[in-house]
Amino acid sequence: MRDDAHAHDARLRAAGAGIAGAPVQVRNHDGAGTSVVNGAFLSAALPIAGFAIIEAASVEEAVELVAKTPCAVAHGVVEVWPLQ
Repeated sequence: MRDDAHAHDARLRAAGAGIAGAPVQVRNHDGAGTSVVNGAFLSAALPIAGFAIIEAASVEEAVELVAKTPCAVAHGVVEVWPLQ
């Protein structure tokens, strides 16, 4: 499952640009089901693994895409910040 998550992450590296809107947190621990919470998770006490810009038609589509990434699957959290 981890290899599939990394391969999926690599496919998401198609870029876009813009201004960030309100974020949502996406979790899919062990691939058992996606949960979405409004707001940012970022805290100075936690490391930032990086970021990617993906193109999606809606926040819902972006959530579906990132729910299969390594961080979401491996008990981490992915924040989705829509660009305007």
